[in-house]
Amino acid sequence: TSSPAAPSSQNLTGAGGWSPLTSDRYQWLEVDLGERTKITAVATQGRYGSSDWLTSYLLMFSDTGHNWKQYRQEDSIGSFPGNSNADSVVQYKLQQPAVARFLRLIPLDWNPSGRIGLRLETYGCPYTSDVVSLDGSSSSSLVYRLSPGTRRTPRDVVSLKFKTVRNSGSLLHAEGDGGLSLSLELERGKLQLLLRRDDTRCSSSEPRRLASLGSLLDDQHWHHLAVERRSSHLNLTVDKHTERVQIPAEFIVSKGNFRGCLENLLYNSLNLIQLVKHKDHQVKGNVTFSCVEPVSVAVTFPGPQSFLQLPGASASSSSGGVSVGFQFRTWNKAGLLLTFGLPQEGGVVWLYLNEARLRLQIHKAGRALLELTAGSALNDGQWHSVELNSRRGRLSITVDKEEGGGAHASPTFPVAIQSQLFFGGKNDGQECRNPFNVFQGCMRLLTLDNQDVDLIMVQQKELGTFSNLQIDMCGIIDRCSPSRCEHGGRCSQSWIAFHCNCSDSGYSGATCHSSVYEQSCEAYKHNGNTSGHFYIDVDGSGPIRPQLVYCNMTEENTWMVIQHNNTEATRLRPSSLGNQHSVHFDYATEEEQLSVAISQSEHCEQELSYQCRRSRLLNTPEGSPFSWWLGGPGAGRVQTYWGGAQPGSQQCACGLQGDCVDPQHYCNCDADRMEWTEDSGLLTHKESLPVRSLVLGDIQRPGSEAAYRVGPLRCHGDKNFWNAAFFDKETSYLHFPTFHGELSADISFLFKTTASSGVFLENLGIKDFIRIELSSSTQVVFSFDVGNGPLEVRVESSVPLDDNRWHRVRAERNVKEASLRLDDLPAATQEAPADGHFHLQLNSQLFIGGTASRQKGFRGCIRSLQLNGVTLDLEERARITPGVRPGCPGHCSSYGSFCQNRGRCVERVNGFHCDCGLSAYTGVFCNTEVSASFKSGTSVSYTFKEPYELSRNSSALPSSIYSDTTLRGENVSLSFRTSQSPAVLFYCQLVLQRLEVRYKLDGGRDAEVLRSRARSLANGQLHTVTIRRLSDSVQRMKNCIHLLTVHECLPAASDDLDPDLARLGSLGFTGCLSVVSFNSISPLKAALLHPDTSPVIITGPLARSNCGSSASANPYAAENTHHLSDRSGSVGSGQPLVNAIRTDSALIGGLIAVVIFVVVTGLAITARFLYRRKETYRNQEVKGVNQDDSPDFPFNNQADPQNASSENPKEYFI
Repeated sequence: TSSPAAPSSQNLTGAGGWSPLTSDRYQWLEVDLGERTKITAVATQGRYGSSDWLTSYLLMFSDTGHNWKQYRQEDSIGSFPGNSNADSVVQYKLQQPAVARFLRLIPLDWNPSGRIGLRLETYGCPYTSDVVSLDGSSSSSLVYRLSPGTRRTPRDVVSLKFKTVRNSGSLLHAEGDGGLSLSLELERGKLQLLLRRDDTRCSSSEPRRLASLGSLLDDQHWHHLAVERRSSHLNLTVDKHTERVQIPAEFIVSKGNFRGCLENLLYNSLNLIQLVKHKDHQVKGNVTFSCVEPVSVAVTFPGPQSFLQLPGASASSSSGGVSVGFQFRTWNKAGLLLTFGLPQEGGVVWLYLNEARLRLQIHKAGRALLELTAGSALNDGQWHSVELNSRRGRLSITVDKEEGGGAHASPTFPVAIQSQLFFGGKNDGQECRNPFNVFQGCMRLLTLDNQDVDLIMVQQKELGTFSNLQIDMCGIIDRCSPSRCEHGGRCSQSWIAFHCNCSDSGYSGATCHSSVYEQSCEAYKHNGNTSGHFYIDVDGSGPIRPQLVYCNMTEENTWMVIQHNNTEATRLRPSSLGNQHSVHFDYATEEEQLSVAISQSEHCEQELSYQCRRSRLLNTPEGSPFSWWLGGPGAGRVQTYWGGAQPGSQQCACGLQGDCVDPQHYCNCDADRMEWTEDSGLLTHKESLPVRSLVLGDIQRPGSEAAYRVGPLRCHGDKNFWNAAFFDKETSYLHFPTFHGELSADISFLFKTTASSGVFLENLGIKDFIRIELSSSTQVVFSFDVGNGPLEVRVESSVPLDDNRWHRVRAERNVKEASLRLDDLPAATQEAPADGHFHLQLNSQLFIGGTASRQKGFRGCIRSLQLNGVTLDLEERARITPGVRPGCPGHCSSYGSFCQNRGRCVERVNGFHCDCGLSAYTGVFCNTEVSASFKSGTSVSYTFKEPYELSRNSSALPSSIYSDTTLRGENVSLSFRTSQSPAVLFYCQLVLQRLEVRYKLDGGRDAEVLRSRARSLANGQLHTVTIRRLSDSVQRMKNCIHLLTVHECLPAASDDLDPDLARLGSLGFTGCLSVVSFNSISPLKAALLHPDTSPVIITGPLARSNCGSSASANPYAAENTHHLSDRSGSVGSGQPLVNAIRTDSALIGGLIAVVIFVVVTGLAITARFLYRRKETYRNQEVKGVNQDDSPDFPFNNQADPQNASSENPKEYFI
């Protein structure tokens, strides 16, 4: 049947067809197939000889003609494509056959130039089944018991279908040995697997929930249930979703108790319903062999324009009150449930949800006269009953009457229905608009004055009016069952969408799919990080959870360090507990994490050490070993070799090298001597790592002593991170098997190129495809088609992408959105279609660096390509593919900026290395300060070498150690921390807590004095001083630079030394000096790191420390930087230019400091005039320095005999 016209024909071959009198979305065509049928396909055609056809429609199915269920493709898409003309036939095969007696087709869209017109044909076959009804009473059940002596099988399977309108009840119960029992119970519409232990056989303990599956199982539709037992675990399946559960014992089906219908109940292929029919003695039960189900008509409010308008109380009602009841279910926290006007002018009653609580408000003239609140968490998708009653001056609302929730009041005015009631929304044409959110959900069992509302009459437009409703069905969908949130993300939902909360999961994105962590320590280093603890996710978006490791980046290789529970040396003495000592090592990461981390590393090692005295280790290669260890995946395999030897050799490192203490043995400890000796070395065979346990066997003899140590697991290198291929032609490409990312897919890689366009990746299907390409020199495009039309996501870069630098691309497509991220730019996203998600169906090969048409290929490098967390081995495929080369050199263009403080980037095959030879710093990125603590008697002297000495010493030593003596200027910098004043720092002295610089360019001239305006520098904080001078003449440097001068270090020719400086130098210096540099040399670094090969003389105690780090001082103290620069004109003329930046350091000492400053300043001025200023430099007519010269002072270290001045001795004291 249909409304309002019956079909003319149900066959495609006939003339005519179905066309209702009115073409709107409230029409439908219903087909009664006479019996339950397994429907596999439907086909549609337009009305014969007309312009009437459908372009899209919905399909509904039902067993009873009520409680319809919408059929959805791929669990989400509800609409079906229709016709494009009146003659062609469009057939659609159902992905999952539908079993029903009634079929209803609802038109959505039709030819705009015609009307609704249809010829319909269905395909399928009769469906037979055995059905029983259970009324929920204790006598209504099925009990099956195994016959005595029945042999247990290794696999048991129970399968059935069930339908119910109740959201709770026991469905299946199975009893095992020892008082254990399993039961499957409905609780709030979900199926719970519960384990109980019954010790007394009378009272059972609190059940333990093993699993929870399904949702909304009380929708009065058939659901499939299967329980499969395999030894000690169960596979529990509800509809299409399966969960594996461990169980402690074997079980048999014992009894069931359920209110509803069961269909095709099978136990190991035995049809239990058939056995009951034939009165088999193994099965007993009091059941009805048909499905008796109540008729309950629901109505769905799907969208903003949905409402149901019903007339108020009947004329026969003389009570003058209100009595309204209904049930609802929804996922939304807010929405209008019911509203009506009061007889009093302007009074309105609003019953609505707010923050998942039921609220009632009565408004009049814009203000609330009364407000009631009841219930909580009413957006859980369960049916909730609501009753609104007003009688004899008492107003009450009740939520879930059985649970006792409600509120009441006694208004001073009558509450009655004026004329109309509105459910779920309000007609916008009415005078009073809805101030609340619209209701999206289902309602049923509507009553007015205790009379049921016939919703079928509403559907047939014989009662009330409505808009955008789905009557005789509840279209609620649980989008969180199963959850689309991955990696433990928490799912929440509304009526139209779901949301994933990814906090604390370690993943991000709309479905918590992409890891927020890098996959290795190597990747963290190339993000500019330094040593520390990091979470690494070894498989990216895969199922393995992130793990916390230590990344050691202080060496040339980046080491990942994984600790275990006993990395310290452990001493053993003879024990009476047994002949062997066994120890197990528990690692800080899980087994799967360890295995993948080891496999993707280039090298792994673990120290294994044994110190012994009269405790033998491995005996001989021919004999049985006294000790062994287990290593490798899982529990590990027995290994009989020791650190430093080869697997299977039953030797130690000394046996391999031939230097054991006893040549007759292959381990030092096997000599069995009274003296302490040791066998130690590194285990480097990755297949044997990590060390799982250790068994030591020769420790029980008197006098035996031993100590063992198993170090942490250390790995370096990341084979996935550097796996790369170079494409030198547009027609070259690599191909891999088809990419499978039906509902969730992520792709990430790095590229560098000099081309302005090219396709990175492409995979095709019949209609579907996925592609990532460089569309222009500044734009990357991620495009795909999953059958509903192509979709593109674009990211525009503000800098060119064809700059031959590495750029990172991350693309993701899931059921909620598609996203594309380029480098650190904000991600571009496109939401998934509103009508749901489609599966991505691809069937061609996956092309990398090109396309199937061999056009628009990519020229350049692609590196670290990962699809859903799995790295594709580009190098292996490139070795056998013409036009593609494995690997890709040239990383300094991208990562060279990490080398700081004049560090030089050096290319490596996999990565780069920072050469800190020209830097005063050290460390992996040349950013670790080189600092030393000085005592009053400590000094370091650096001696400049003549050119002929430099040629003899031109070895591989860093240039920060050796330097030429020919200078055109000085660029000096250092950091210091001290509480002493005065003190000498390279002609920079702290006098009266102020910074002072003295220049002495010639022995015949008085020292030039520059004073900084900064005060309080001897305050224990870290200060940085920079001195720059540029001259047109060439100076020759002799003797030494002193890093803190005391009088013992002063040169013999001290007559030319400024007397003030000599006096202050004799005081010494106590404090910290850090990162000292003079032009291209680093004297302090040379003294600390290369004291034996550098031209330095160290006097007194000198120890490296971190005192130059700003973190080593008061954490609240700021780091202060001072700049003193000098740009002189012609030689000997003009005063230095001073640019002292005053710091914000606090004044210390107040009035005392001012008094001391005045006194000592007067003495210093007097001393200034006591010394004559001697002009011994020859004036040279040279052009002055241009003011636009480089501020970096590019000094010329080559000897210039034409411009050289007299080689007067020149000393700098730091």
